Amino acid sequence: MADHTRNLRAHNVRAEEGRGRPFGVVTRGTTGHNRLRRSDRWTVAHPRVRRLLLDAPHPLAVDVGYGASHTTTVEWASRLRTIRPDIEVVGLEIDPERVLPPRDGVRFELGGFELADYRPHLVRAFNVLRQYDVDQVERAWESVLSRLAPGGLFIEGTCDEIGRRAVWLLLDRDGPVSLTFAWDPGDVEKPSDLAERLPKILIHRNVPGERVHALLSAADQAWDRAAGWEPYGPRVRWRHARQMLIDEGWPVTPVRRNLRDNLLTVPWAAVAPEGWTA
Repeated sequence: MADHTRNLRAHNVRAEEGRGRPFGVVTRGTTGHNRLRRSDRWTVAHPRVRRLLLDAPHPLAVDVGYGASHTTTVEWASRLRTIRPDIEVVGLEIDPERVLPPRDGVRFELGGFELADYRPHLVRAFNVLRQYDVDQVERAWESVLSRLAPGGLFIEGTCDEIGRRAVWLLLDRDGPVSLTFAWDPGDVEKPSDLAERLPKILIHRNVPGERVHALLSAADQAWDRAAGWEPYGPRVRWRHARQMLIDEGWPVTPVRRNLRDNLLTVPWAAVAPEGWTA
């Protein structure tokens, strides 16, 4: 079971606005090469992201809380440049000691969820809000979403230490749009193993009666029924399990190309917490 004991509280964004102070707290900052590759692959293939970056006159992407190393931000920049070679990428860290000199065409600056007064087209925050209290999440979202460029998007999620299991939300200025699960086909025994990587807004909602619990339970059941495809490998087995979910009426986003990762994407409405009104 994941350790949630070291949750952190951020400054009240409303109290900090206009004072030139970053909004957030210093997190553990662990990272590693290719840790966010699953999210990056999904991002550069997403039609809405591609359209946004291709249409922007001067696209800007901001990586919030890149941690103790530049690695994942530089990798993200390299992958985004397959869409727009001229995209500007900035990494923000709230810890001044982690702010690095520019490298590989990426600038690193002091900042948090106030985005250092930038108005980016694309924002990413991975493994950051997971370390906050749940009642801080929507405030951080609000801070980011209110500062996006027109049509801007925000990817917020979490993954394991070496990036084999990842779950993230896509948000626009109106709030959450979709939830995506991505995993190494050879690393997961059943889809619900990803529950411990749910974003903070959902991590405590994986209980009977909640939509995200129902989705993961249905995914496990479909995975079990697809066991006959196991000799062909976990990718093939998951492809048939995912189709079973679609046939049962789950609004699963179709996967239209061959992928290295097992993926499950659903609209936010399919997993939103009971009583969600935002």
